Amino acid sequence: MSSRINYMKAAPDAAKGFLNVHGYLAQCGLDKNLIDLVYLRVSQINGCAFCIDMHSQDLHKHGVPFEKLILTSAWREAGEVFTPREQAALAWTESVANVAETGVPDEDYAAATAAFNDKELSDLSVAIALMSAFNRLGVTFRNTPVAASRLV
Repeated sequence: MSSRINYMKAAPDAAKGFLNVHGYLAQCGLDKNLIDLVYLRVSQINGCAFCIDMHSQDLHKHGVPFEKLILTSAWREAGEVFTPREQAALAWTESVANVAETGVPDEDYAAATAAFNDKELSDLSVAIALMSAFNRLGVTFRNTPVAASRLV
């Protein structure tokens, strides 16, 4: 698969807006690994190889065990590999990322509000939305995962 245009270069002002939100999320108060775990799960749902590679690498660099990364897509069956807070974030991630299918039901919202305060849930939801947008751009323009260049 060959890449298409580089949207960051073609529309730098639009890219800057996304990067500003990304910068906000990095300092919003939520744990960086939790945000990256959410980014990873959204990217898995959306099938964005570039982002799956990037966020897996980021999590691994920050000390998240390889086994946890591998089990992220099957977190519900992974037992105590994920903390209750991570489980709540991943459940919310799946509900919001699949909004066309789920409609984000009241039960999912209630579970999320039991684990996160209003600001945290807002920030978590922005992270899900941001990564969904990045995934759509990455898949549309065929961003090549960095791992592809290392493995060839």
